[in-house]
Amino acid sequence: MLLLGIDIGTSSIKVAVVDVNTQQCVASAQYPETESAIKALQVGWAEQSPTMWWQHTQMAIQKMHAKALYNPQDIAAIGIAYQMHGLVCVNKQQEVLRDSIIWCDSRAVNIGDKAFDQIGEEKCLSHLLNSPGNFTASKLAWVKENEPHIFEQIDAIMLPGDYIAMQLTGNITTSASALSEGVFWDFRNNEVSADVLQYFGFHSSLIPSIQPVFSKHGLLKDDVAQLLSLPPQIPVTYKAGDQPNNALSLNVFQPGEVAATAGTSGVIYGVGDTLQYDKQSRINGFAHVNHTENTTRIGTLLCINGTGIANSFTRKLLAADTEYAILNTQAKQISIGAEGLSILPFGNGAERIFNNKTIGAHYQNINFNVHTQAHFFRAVQEGIAFSFRYGLDIMKENGIQPSVIRAGKANLFLSEVFVNAFVNANNVPVELYETDGSIGAAKGAGIGAGIYNSEKEAFANMKPLQLVEPTVHEAYNDAYEHWKQLLMKHL
Repeated sequence: MLLLGIDIGTSSIKVAVVDVNTQQCVASAQYPETESAIKALQVGWAEQSPTMWWQHTQMAIQKMHAKALYNPQDIAAIGIAYQMHGLVCVNKQQEVLRDSIIWCDSRAVNIGDKAFDQIGEEKCLSHLLNSPGNFTASKLAWVKENEPHIFEQIDAIMLPGDYIAMQLTGNITTSASALSEGVFWDFRNNEVSADVLQYFGFHSSLIPSIQPVFSKHGLLKDDVAQLLSLPPQIPVTYKAGDQPNNALSLNVFQPGEVAATAGTSGVIYGVGDTLQYDKQSRINGFAHVNHTENTTRIGTLLCINGTGIANSFTRKLLAADTEYAILNTQAKQISIGAEGLSILPFGNGAERIFNNKTIGAHYQNINFNVHTQAHFFRAVQEGIAFSFRYGLDIMKENGIQPSVIRAGKANLFLSEVFVNAFVNANNVPVELYETDGSIGAAKGAGIGAGIYNSEKEAFANMKPLQLVEPTVHEAYNDAYEHWKQLLMKHL
């Protein structure tokens, strides 16, 4: 018996098939091989086409089937992970009304800030655990205010993963976890926030049917099953945002456990059992995949928009035709601190850790006679690690004190330079695992379908590949203080 996981990323769609018994990935694929574009029609905007996601999902699944490593007819359930906070709007015919306003779009910051003030800061934080900020509810308010002709046609709003599930099954569902990431969920009252709906003037009918994360969200339509060479009527049994799902993929379910990822954006995600919040909403609290009315499981999320995208931008700028592995080897030859070169990697929209300010990316202290291409690749990876350190200090102010951080050996965590900078800058060991979001989504499907009796059973065979511990913390701490001084000039 097999499980299919689909990860709707910003850069590409990744899919994986996991064997239920061994819990191992038997095949995977991504589409496209190059990074998908983000549309920026104005400065601070970021959009992608949901139709593109669906087309790429089909291509990724067919590409994986073509490897002939498994029988697609043995797939028993489907799980979906997706880029968080995006807004998808459809009409009664389930037609997309506009491109999705995605997670790194900054256009609704002022709308969210005004809502924070008008609803009341204490009420927002104690009930929503967040400022409405730049999240999905504020993005929908932007559409209502600026595109009323589109708003009037909306039958349902969705997160990106809900849209892919709709394409697979014809059903539209959501969950408390998904609604919390859109800042629609009232944790105190365990329901959609009446305050948010009333303030923005949203009718409750726009919210899809609310189900548990682990549940039957619909059955695969016959025509889609034929198109994708999958068994008809198999269920979609799991949907979660990419960061709760990344935590799931790393077996992070219980209070005190912490996960990290460094893809297009970078995240540290710690699970707690109280409705805790940052008074400035610089970090955010969402319902974790196993949160219920009776069991509080809140994922405290530190997000940095400009991580992997800063690394890839630097590569495009200086060495577009060179493999990352070669650039990482070059960067390894440069000493800690990159001989004074510093990079602030914040060129991907408003950053929550800076109270939703957009400070931009900065390459500073360049010396034409000293710095080489290799210095830039060391500096950008150190700058990303230092941005994690800045954010983790905020998390520590709010009671998150990780003794170890788990991460998948993927994206920036493939780079020895970045891993050592991350571990030493934060002075916290990292456990690296062979997993990713699509594998996590597949295991989530197994839990949701009842194929696994518990989360523990789904990860019984999981073992770390490597433990990396701090060795030169003081050297990185000195480099971090220099970097932070430059940051402060831009805040």
